[in-house]
Amino acid sequence: MKAVIAEKPSVAREIAALLGATDKKDGYLTGSGYQVTWAFGHLIGLAMPEDYGLSGFQKEALPILPNPFLLTVRKVKKDKTYVPDSGALKQLKVIEQVIGRCDSIIVATDAGREGELIFRYIYEYLKCSKPFQRLWISSLTEKAIKQGFDNLKAGSDFDGLYQAGQGRSKADWLVGINASQALSISGRGVYSLGRVQTPTLALICKRYLENKNFTVKKYWQIQLGHRKEFLDFKSLSKTKWEDKKLADDTLKSIERAGIATITAVENKTFSEQPPLLFDLTGLQKEANKKLGLSAEETLNIAQSLYEKKFITYPRTGSKYIPEDIWTEIPALVRSLEAKTSCKEAIGKVKWGRFNKRIVNDVKVTDHHGLLITEKIPSALPAKEDAIYDMIALRLLEALSQACSKEVTDITLQAVHYDFMLKGCKILEAGWRGIKGNFTEEDSEPAQELPDLKVGDELKIKDTSVLEKKTKPPVLYTEAGLLSAMENAGKEIANEDERKALQGIGIGTPATRAAIIETLFKRDYIRRETKSLIPTEKGLQVYEAVKDKRIADVAMTAEWEMALQKIENNEADAMDFHQSMEAYTSSITQELMNISIASEKHPELTCPKCKSQKLLIRDKVVKCTDETCSWLQFRNVCGIQLSLLEIENLVNKGKTSLIKGMKSKAGKKFDAYIVLKNNGETSFEFENNKYKKK
Repeated sequence: MKAVIAEKPSVAREIAALLGATDKKDGYLTGSGYQVTWAFGHLIGLAMPEDYGLSGFQKEALPILPNPFLLTVRKVKKDKTYVPDSGALKQLKVIEQVIGRCDSIIVATDAGREGELIFRYIYEYLKCSKPFQRLWISSLTEKAIKQGFDNLKAGSDFDGLYQAGQGRSKADWLVGINASQALSISGRGVYSLGRVQTPTLALICKRYLENKNFTVKKYWQIQLGHRKEFLDFKSLSKTKWEDKKLADDTLKSIERAGIATITAVENKTFSEQPPLLFDLTGLQKEANKKLGLSAEETLNIAQSLYEKKFITYPRTGSKYIPEDIWTEIPALVRSLEAKTSCKEAIGKVKWGRFNKRIVNDVKVTDHHGLLITEKIPSALPAKEDAIYDMIALRLLEALSQACSKEVTDITLQAVHYDFMLKGCKILEAGWRGIKGNFTEEDSEPAQELPDLKVGDELKIKDTSVLEKKTKPPVLYTEAGLLSAMENAGKEIANEDERKALQGIGIGTPATRAAIIETLFKRDYIRRETKSLIPTEKGLQVYEAVKDKRIADVAMTAEWEMALQKIENNEADAMDFHQSMEAYTSSITQELMNISIASEKHPELTCPKCKSQKLLIRDKVVKCTDETCSWLQFRNVCGIQLSLLEIENLVNKGKTSLIKGMKSKAGKKFDAYIVLKNNGETSFEFENNKYKKK
């Protein structure tokens, strides 16, 4: 009898049906010589400080460096303490009994670092010594599962993967527990720091402050309008005037001349290669830009599509496929003809001329780039359908030929001032024809130009002075933050370090969404339209740690590189662990020696009882008199009220216009929050209608 352990019940059911284990029992399925059971994600994790007899935050106990680390069943919060999750306990008992009845184990948890860790922690916790093999698959289709069972791999082949997962798990524990306790002790509050969480917060805060402190400067450019061969086009001055009067005076002299002469014409033809397949981070970025989805939403949608067998394993960090999958690609493309939304694009695919750029055995990591499967959906929820089409159309783009363009750069001269204009002609649409998207995002479409050559004189049809402003660094959207996390190495000032860490990010494709969500849960960041903005609490933490190593993006990227080497059996896991212990000891000391500047709260009198002072907290503002019980939540319809808005509400009876609030139905709206005479608050819309909150 063989035991099969999957990561989720849904996956276990797919595998069991294929193996003929159709007899349902409590917590497992049995039949045909197999017993198939499942975990619910991480059933077992590293024990918390209280499991070592360390309750509360004790300065003298820091740093806490467990040796050995203890494992414990997943815990949930009950009242003010944590207790073992009853569902986890029950399923763990089932797994133990299933393993006890079997001779060997087939590991069918997700084929990646965390999936390996889920199984190994259960195996270690149960003190199991039975032999195990690994099912390593990239999709849940019947064909993929059958091939996986025909090619089971030795469990020991994945020891490096387990050691990397365990190294990540212990490093996050050491840094997170010790740094959070150290800062909380020195800051007289409860703060949360983390190995990847804190450098990510630092990226957001640094960009926010650069944006906020940026001095916007005005400048002026002259634009000229021309017409030739029935085509209208415009040129722009290379000079940027800081004085509007000088620009106006120049404009007058150009108008008097009335002619611009072409001094240079440069034609360039270049090929724009098609994009590669999506990896998870690429999909999350695209979905955030095009659909406004958060990284976590996109991951959940992709996971659902995977479990429904419509796409391959989504938690991939690769954009390539291995040679052996290339032969399956034509059948996948043909199957898309059954999908109405892809029919038009399929008609543009050049059969027999597929671009093989996505094939690269060396660049395939644990899993290949995101692909559709031969199972085509007929009806999906709107968001799932949009993500599916994104993956399907990206495959068609990747298989298409390069887009060939002719770009023309022209320089004109008018009264000794140079003007420039750019034209672009598509010679061969290639991959850009799939979706009919011929311009880069954020760039103006290149204008169509007549035939122009050096020495031509163009009449100036019209003129204008354009007022422009220097632009601050843009605030991060989730797509921008994912890029910054993915390319953290590029942010590093030291050139040698930057070269060494090229292509190394912070976090992994599988964990970045969870890290961003953690920052929301900690109330360190919030969304303002599409931008990510630090809260007052987030800025407080950043100001306290910005110069400390806990916020160092370069160091975090180095750890990611070390974990990759452990995974590939190129580095020693114990060396990594010892270096993490040494680092933890030093940052703990560093953090205990700082103090967090406490936020200056305005002194406000309760608007209801008119006598007691208000207590201002991160989540609520309330009267100190319990009999009065006036209370105002600071988060209203998804928007966190700043101290200034709280002050406006209490002292002036009305906030400024709060933008981007969300109703229960998910619709966005803008409104003032107004305080009424009885102390209750209402929304006031621009048309002055009140609505009780």
